[in-house]
Amino acid sequence: MKITSGQAELVLAPDMGGSIISWTVDGRPVFRPANPDATTSRMQSCYPLVPFSNRVANGRFTFAGHEYKLPILLGPWAIHGAGWQLPWMIQDHSMLLRYPGGELWPFAFDAEQHFDLTPHSLAVTMRITNRHNAPVPAALGLHPFYPRDPETRLQLRAAGVWMSDENKIPERLEAVPADWNFSEERPLGDANIDHCFAGWDGTYAITWPQRRERLVVTATNPLRHLVVYVPRGENFFAVEPVSNMNDGLNHMNTTDDHGMRILAPGESLEGRISMVLERTE
Repeated sequence: MKITSGQAELVLAPDMGGSIISWTVDGRPVFRPANPDATTSRMQSCYPLVPFSNRVANGRFTFAGHEYKLPILLGPWAIHGAGWQLPWMIQDHSMLLRYPGGELWPFAFDAEQHFDLTPHSLAVTMRITNRHNAPVPAALGLHPFYPRDPETRLQLRAAGVWMSDENKIPERLEAVPADWNFSEERPLGDANIDHCFAGWDGTYAITWPQRRERLVVTATNPLRHLVVYVPRGENFFAVEPVSNMNDGLNHMNTTDDHGMRILAPGESLEGRISMVLERTE
């Protein structure tokens, strides 16, 4: 499915995990370029994170006195929820998911992504609704990938970062290290980051000097965690507005800032990510 506005084009792949194949403005990709060989949503430009973001240690969590096991899909974890693994439906400028509960996630839920495209902006409104017959944990987020060159710059402000163990599971919250401090815009450099930043102020910006373009991204509550993924030596990176910390399902009793919400039957959680592309001089 394609949505257009002026010289902007958004191409969606509902059958591939409700992902975005590409977002281009004047023919230039804002997200990383479309991958014609993609076989999963994780290989596309952007995909939804529902009903949780990032890793769950050993694919297990306990809630309301019951232990639940999720599929191990990558490393020693369950990862990124169920939405990216399922086909979605198209309705107008939205993609919808109706999940009855099962192996990927034990509880029934509905999810929605609504897209508002203008010639120089994209906004994605995300919603998850509990369709289980009892309260359940839930979270959401968005996983956009961006093109990266040696001059690509990043700006974000966060109160701290969750440092991880050898299995990339958070174990302690620390001040942001100097090498990862992007409170003032600066190049990504040779940073190698795969961590969740806490206390994010809700805005980040990416600048591509060679293209003379800057993308300003803002997110509403409850999206106050930010996963930053900068793999060394790659031509892409990701900056993901999310509501829960990594492994939040297993931190609900260890920290107040886990970000998981307990939704009553029929209750929804919603967030909006707005992205504006600006010209620079």
